[in-house]
This record gives sequence, C-alpha cells and structure tokens, in this order.
Amino acid sequence: MAKIEPLGAVRERVLATLRQDIIAGRLCPGDRLVERELAERLGVSRVPVREAIRALVAEGFVHFESARRTVVRRLTPTDVKELFELREALEVYAAGLAAARATPEALAELRALLARSAAATEADDAEAITDINTLFHDRILALAGNSLLISVMEPVDGRLRWLTRQNEEWPQLLTEHRDLYDAIASGDPDRARAHALTHVKANYRSTVRHLFGEDQSPA
Repeated sequence: MAKIEPLGAVRERVLATLRQDIIAGRLCPGDRLVERELAERLGVSRVPVREAIRALVAEGFVHFESARRTVVRRLTPTDVKELFELREALEVYAAGLAAARATPEALAELRALLARSAAATEADDAEAITDINTLFHDRILALAGNSLLISVMEPVDGRLRWLTRQNEEWPQLLTEHRDLYDAIASGDPDRARAHALTHVKANYRSTVRHLFGEDQSPA
C-alpha cells in the first residue's frame, strides 16, 4: 500500500517547486497562477496549491490582482532598492564577522563553492550559478556565527535569490565573489566589509540595468 504523504508535506513541496519556478524564471512576472492548472501539473489537489500561493503572497513573490486572478509580481525600482538596502546592512556586517571567525575548514568550503560557481559560469548555467552563489552567501552568514542575523535574513532569502537571478553578468559576479573570499580569508574584518559593500553596490547596479534598462544611485 502506497504511503500517503501528509498534507503539510505536500504543501511544502508545492511551495518549494513554485518558488523555485519563479526564481529560475520558469514563471515570469505577470504570469497567472491558476490553481486547477498547477494542481494538475504537480499531481496534487487544489488545497496545497491554494495554501502555497498564499505563502508566496506573504513572501512577496506573487500578488492578487483581483479576487480571481493571482500573478507573479513585477518588481519595481523601489522593491529592488529596499531589498538591496537590507542586503547592504546585513551582508556587510556578516562579512566582517566571518573574517574574524572563519576556520580553515570553512574557508575550504567557500573555495569549493567558488570552484563549482566557476564551472557553472563556464557552462553558462544560470540556474546552477544562482543556486551556488546563494549557498556561498549562506555559508558566509553561517560563518558569522550570529543566529539572530540568520533569522532576520531568512524571510527575504527567497526574494534575494530572485534578484540574484536577474543579474546575468556572471563572470563579473564570480570575480567579485573571489575578491570577497580573499578578503574574508585574510582575517581582516575591515577589508571584508569593504569588499562586501562593493559587491552589494555593484550587484544592485547590474540588477537595475537588467530589470529596468537604466542605472540608478547605488543602494
């Protein structure tokens, strides 16, 4: 007899699938999310799809245009600016802590992620690059050793991954991550914070150019 998957587990699986579809660009801004169609595609009932859509609304990925129409959000310049302001405040601080606390083992993990990122960049695999670069930043947060910092970042982590996917200047991004690694590995918190700040501001400008075809003031 087949094991019945708990409704909560189904809902989390559906939520993770739809979130990744949005981040990877398989569901694009303005695309409509229809419960019946999604349920059929994912092989589930409409209940977990409905609950997953509500969760995506809370996370800022989709919104209700009307009572009967739910679509993937179109990011506005204000959305992007506010998210990057948050990145600047938290990731710069985390980089300084990571430089002071990183162990040889932890630095080896970052080097391994950079190697994977280089391979994905060479293959021009946008989804793999996004996933690996997210792991790279997550690892820096972990190295900071501040659980409160991690909990503050968690609610917006998905949207930050979504933004990262918008920046397609992959070779430049790899160079910035290598520089950031070198700064953290140096053990100098001031140097790490400076490189993290440069990286966030450069990523902001690249994302704005890609999304809106124009440059704006740095975050």
